[in-house]
Amino acid sequence: MALTAHPVRILAALTGAAALTLALGACGADEPDGGATALPELTIGLTYVPNVQFAPFYVAAQQGYFEEAGVDVTLRHHGESEDLFGALAGGTEDVVVAGGDEMLQARSQGTPVVSIATLYQTYPVTLIVPEDSEITSAADLAGHSIGVPGPFGETYFGLLAMLDAAGLTTDDVTIEHVGFTQQSALAEGHVDAVMGYANNDIPQFRATGLAVRGVPIGTDIPLVGIGLGTTDDVLAAEPDALAAVITAVGRAVADIAADPQVAVDAAAEEVPGTVTAEQEAITLATAEETIPLYGDLEGPWGTQDDATWEQMAEFMTRTGLITEPVSASEAYTNDLIGAE
Repeated sequence: MALTAHPVRILAALTGAAALTLALGACGADEPDGGATALPELTIGLTYVPNVQFAPFYVAAQQGYFEEAGVDVTLRHHGESEDLFGALAGGTEDVVVAGGDEMLQARSQGTPVVSIATLYQTYPVTLIVPEDSEITSAADLAGHSIGVPGPFGETYFGLLAMLDAAGLTTDDVTIEHVGFTQQSALAEGHVDAVMGYANNDIPQFRATGLAVRGVPIGTDIPLVGIGLGTTDDVLAAEPDALAAVITAVGRAVADIAADPQVAVDAAAEEVPGTVTAEQEAITLATAEETIPLYGDLEGPWGTQDDATWEQMAEFMTRTGLITEPVSASEAYTNDLIGAE
C-alpha cells in the first residue's frame, strides 16, 4: 500500500517473508475419496508488514469469507527491499495490492499487471503541513520545499498531479527525497510540507504531538487509488477465483464500514507483539479515516471508473511517468465485479 512504493506506512515490523496461510480446515478438500473438491489457491501480496490498512484482507481471512466465496487464499507480506511487483511477475503472488497508477506504470515497463478492482475510490494521498503553515491550497506551493519518499509511488504521483492542477511544475517548487522520514523532516523544519497518506500518516503524526493538517490534492485528480492487481495469465486462468477474492474483500469492507473496530481487532491479530493502547488508538483513527476512501458501498464493490483510467493514462504519459504509452483498456477490467 502502498498500500507503497504504496508504500503504505507501517506500525510494526515483521521479519522474513512471513505469510499467513489460510487453511481449508475440516472441509476435506484434499481427500482423495471424491468428497469435497479442492478450492483454487491464490496468494495475495500485501506489501511490507501487517497494518490496519490491510484489514479487509485480514477480516476476510479470519471470518472465512474467502473460503465461503470459493477460494483458498494465502496472505503474504513483502519485505521492505522487495520490488512491489516482483513476486507477482515471478509467480510467487497471484494478486497484489497496489495503486492503479503504480500498476499502469509497471505495465508500461513490461510487467503484465492488470487491475481487477479498486479498493480506494478516493485517492488517498494528501499534502501535510504544520497547522500554522501559510499553505492552504496547491496554488500556495510555489517557492516551497516538499518532502517525498522518492520519485516513485503514489506520494510522488499525487504531488505531480497536485502541481499540474494548480498550473505549477516541479521547477516552481523544491522537491526533497527524504525516504520514509516525512514525519521527522517536517517536525525538524527540513521541508515546508510532505506528501503522505491522509488515512495513515496524519493520525500517526498527530499521535506524536505534531500539530498538522492535510491540504487536499484536489477532487479531479487523474489518478486511480489502491486496488487489486493480477497478471494477464492469472486473469485468463482463474477468473472465478479472482472474482471470489473481490467478493470476499468487498464483504469485509462492508463489515469495517459498519464498525471500524472490526478493522482494529483484525489487525491486532496480525501485528507481531503486543499492541499498546496508544497503538490501538492510532489504528482506530486510521481505520476511521480509511472508511471514506472506500466510496459508496451501495453499488457493486470495487468498480473502476473508465474516465479516470483514460485520464490517468494521458496524464502519466504527458508527465513522463510512463515512457511507453499504455492503453487504459488493457490495464484494467471490470469484468469480475459482481461476477460471483
